[in-house]
Amino acid sequence: MSDIKMLADLPNIDPSQLRPIDTTLLAGPDAPQHAPRILVLYGSLRERSYSRFVAEEAGRLLRWFGCEVRTFNPSGLPLPDDVEADHPKAQELRELAKWSEGMVWCSPERHGAMTGIMKTQIDWIPLALGAVRPTQGKTLAVMQVSGGSQSFNTVNQLRVLGRWMRMVTIPNQSSVPKAFMEFDDNNRMKPSPFYDRIVDVMEELVKFTLLLRGHSETLTDRYSERKESAEQLSARVNQRAI
Repeated sequence: MSDIKMLADLPNIDPSQLRPIDTTLLAGPDAPQHAPRILVLYGSLRERSYSRFVAEEAGRLLRWFGCEVRTFNPSGLPLPDDVEADHPKAQELRELAKWSEGMVWCSPERHGAMTGIMKTQIDWIPLALGAVRPTQGKTLAVMQVSGGSQSFNTVNQLRVLGRWMRMVTIPNQSSVPKAFMEFDDNNRMKPSPFYDRIVDVMEELVKFTLLLRGHSETLTDRYSERKESAEQLSARVNQRAI
């Protein structure tokens, strides 16, 4: 899709201020050359889901910045441990997590916390799948929507989870209060500082992803794990035949 067509799908953008990201400033000559791969997760199944609308706005922006974007639909995803890990929806999510180089998590705030739908998706993504680490060393942007006044409970919780999943969570974040007032009848976000902040967050996510991708193995290479592996190898090599 051309930049002109993409800008036509971003009616609230000031084209003179939306700038392409200079990858040469962030990645070396040996860095991956394909489009950054970003997975977007949202936390509501409502027909008029504001977290999904924000996720869709984020996806449009990410594509303009040159990313390949995939959005997971959580409908039909069972609770963790209620079915085996080979359930089709669980497998779909895990494969997307492995495919991605960065993620966007956007959840409504419900009862002062992220939704169960959001947490279920994260709980289905393990720290390791065999020798593959689906999340470690990858980038993450966190966002939330609220029905009332502005809150940061959910983004703070998502940051905790991102740290637990050993992801690199970018400094910027988005919290959209009274989200029902921020979208028009076509489910597009109205011009506002809240929309501008989402643009900021996506721009920053792409920059961090370009900077860090290709270095996941280095970032997650840890002394304790090397030590454990060395001890296991030594025990196996030196074991005595009975």
